[in-house]
Amino acid sequence: MIASLDKINKFYNGTQVLDNISLTIEDNDRIGLIGRNGCGKSTLLKILTGKELPDHIMEGDGSVFVSKATSIGYLEQNSGLDKNNTIIEEMKTAFSELLSTEERMRFLENEMHNTEDKSIAEEYTRLSHWFEANEGYLIDVKIKTVLGGMGFPSDRYESVISELSGGERTRLAIAKLLLENPKLLILDEPTNHLDFKTVMWLEDYLSGYKGALLIVSHDRYFLDKLCTSVAEIERGRIRRYKGNYTSFMKQKEEAIARQQKEYDAQQAEIKRLTEFVDSHIVRATSASAAKNKRHAIERIEAELVEKPLPEEKRIHLDFQYDIVPPIDILSVRNIDLTVGDGAKTLVDSVSFEAKRGEKIAFIGSNGTGKSTMLKVLQNIIPHNKGIIDWAENVKISYFDQEGANLNPENTVINELHNRNRTMLDKEIRGALGRVRLTGENVFKKVGVISGGERAKLCFAIMIEERGNVLILDEPTNHLDLVSKEELEEALCKFDQTIFFVSHDRYLLNRLATRIIEIDDGEIVDYPYGFSEYMNAQREKMKAEEQEIKIKKQKTAEEKNTKVYRTKEQRSADAARKQRIKAIEKEIEELESLQATLEEEITLPEITRDYQLLNEKCMLIEETKNKISELSDEWIELSE
Repeated sequence: MIASLDKINKFYNGTQVLDNISLTIEDNDRIGLIGRNGCGKSTLLKILTGKELPDHIMEGDGSVFVSKATSIGYLEQNSGLDKNNTIIEEMKTAFSELLSTEERMRFLENEMHNTEDKSIAEEYTRLSHWFEANEGYLIDVKIKTVLGGMGFPSDRYESVISELSGGERTRLAIAKLLLENPKLLILDEPTNHLDFKTVMWLEDYLSGYKGALLIVSHDRYFLDKLCTSVAEIERGRIRRYKGNYTSFMKQKEEAIARQQKEYDAQQAEIKRLTEFVDSHIVRATSASAAKNKRHAIERIEAELVEKPLPEEKRIHLDFQYDIVPPIDILSVRNIDLTVGDGAKTLVDSVSFEAKRGEKIAFIGSNGTGKSTMLKVLQNIIPHNKGIIDWAENVKISYFDQEGANLNPENTVINELHNRNRTMLDKEIRGALGRVRLTGENVFKKVGVISGGERAKLCFAIMIEERGNVLILDEPTNHLDLVSKEELEEALCKFDQTIFFVSHDRYLLNRLATRIIEIDDGEIVDYPYGFSEYMNAQREKMKAEEQEIKIKKQKTAEEKNTKVYRTKEQRSADAARKQRIKAIEKEIEELESLQATLEEEITLPEITRDYQLLNEKCMLIEETKNKISELSDEWIELSE
């Protein structure tokens, strides 16, 4: 056991958020911590890391244990980076002890040239062994690997952190935590602000992580890929299930059904025994039997099965429409996607057609133009050229991830009422109630409610608009898991056209019938769903890897030819010439080994296995050092 929480209680404003919660974390655990927004997940993490203290109700409760050997890395929803550092400077702080040791070793090297003091050589040997054992020679390789995976190429290394966007800082904070390699890595919504490719890289990296993971996430694909157990906080209590998220969903449903069945059977037995006691206790002939039945009731009540908690109320979404549009619903011909009042072109000459009933997902890296595409299609952002031709009788209903189409000064109830003047107050309250906006929350200003509440307000507006084309920009971003599932069900039942942007792979897999990828100024239209798209991407990666392999082989052959010619030019004495040839052959073999190793560390199956990646990288460094030594000898012999 590396950490544990025992009987944790926490109150906020008189309301108990955490109720007698216990959780044990073992080496190599992969725990997904889930629950509705506001249920206390982040609070529990802060208590575990000592950032908050538990409240005490009785003697002995509120125990937090972390073993002395356990280092904790905690990714909060605020990055905690030094904004004055460059990217590379901040990453090197993860190796401060190793870098200090390396600096001491350089000092000792100079001292050994000037003195014969054996203690200096002994200290150098000890530090050198420790430095190598802790992979000090792989610092640059590790930094490059992690920064590359998190979307920071080498030309960004000197960028100052204060100049980065919020999303970039989140990615950099994750990168730093991965480099620190803590025994317990705690991640609170790590996939927020990550694009599609970065999330997949992070999944692969964490799959080979040697420490324990505790993850809060609404990304169900992420939880499915990484978690071996799921701990759910519901109404202040916690329950842990073995397996990933999909397994948790099935187990929870079965557990509730089993508990209900046991509860009903127990209550039926209590009722039967009680009726017997009531009807026989006054009879002399059966009073003894009635007393026995009473004792039986007491035994049952001593081990009473708790009645399953009623299911928490969910949002209810139902997108209806009044008019069926034509089959050919949209034609886009040679338009451009631009930003900054047309100053910068993201994609040029975009063309595609859309049919009624298609569910078209726009995917790609952040900043490539996906959200711009949705706005250009609606003329929210103008286009400089080309034609966008919507069919007649099309009525668009739009979900903006930023809520830019909402008035922040309106109250929630007025925002909906102002768009539907003919609706009565009772009807407005009913529409908001169906998305779980109730009570005093409806009188709050739109500008102060949470992101999840703004999303639900947008859905309520869309439902009343009764559009026959839905355009959705990251609709699941601020929703809890239960609300995501309700939204998916509603969208899957909607039989008209949907255009949407999303990084939610669960949603993409369930909903999309067609994928349009926007990346690096190019647009590729895949006439199939998400799983087929993923298969196509894997085949593309294999082809690219094969092309790289062929190029490296060609380069190696050219180098071999050059080395061979150099050997033929030597005219030294026989012994020296023989040694030179032997060195050249050894260098050739080592260079071939180096090329093979460098090719291998780019393969997905290697990058996913962090231990194997380290071994390969260490072997590369050893090979380079041997080549350097042989090259020095070759130069001396050739002079």
